[in-house]
Amino acid sequence: MRHKILVIDDELSIRLLLENFLSQDYDVVCVSDGVQALEWLEGNLPDLIICDIQMPNMDGYQCLEMIRQRGYTKHTPIVMLSGTEASKERIKCYKLGAQDYLTKPFNPEELEEIIRKNLFPVHYAVKW
Repeated sequence: MRHKILVIDDELSIRLLLENFLSQDYDVVCVSDGVQALEWLEGNLPDLIICDIQMPNMDGYQCLEMIRQRGYTKHTPIVMLSGTEASKERIKCYKLGAQDYLTKPFNPEELEEIIRKNLFPVHYAVKW
């Protein structure tokens, strides 16, 4: 069974890029903002979430907080995407419960390693 990844980003180009890149190995669902993500999460449970920070209707911080407050998504790994490298944003994401933070434009190979690290933590322990 393939792992399911939820992508939350208001930029169509980023959603298409991520869907195209990730769908080779994972089932990918894309939504354009935090409100749509929370609606989708009402009846679905992804194995990992990739979430942009700057979005309309509900920004990534609010979305991250709401996802962490739900019992069934409390421990779902979340990777935050941002257009800025500011450590203040990165720290805020970690404090709100994000596992990782990646800046745009991102290296697809780095994203793949971050996804593997979060979906298959034993994979890394075995190689060490």
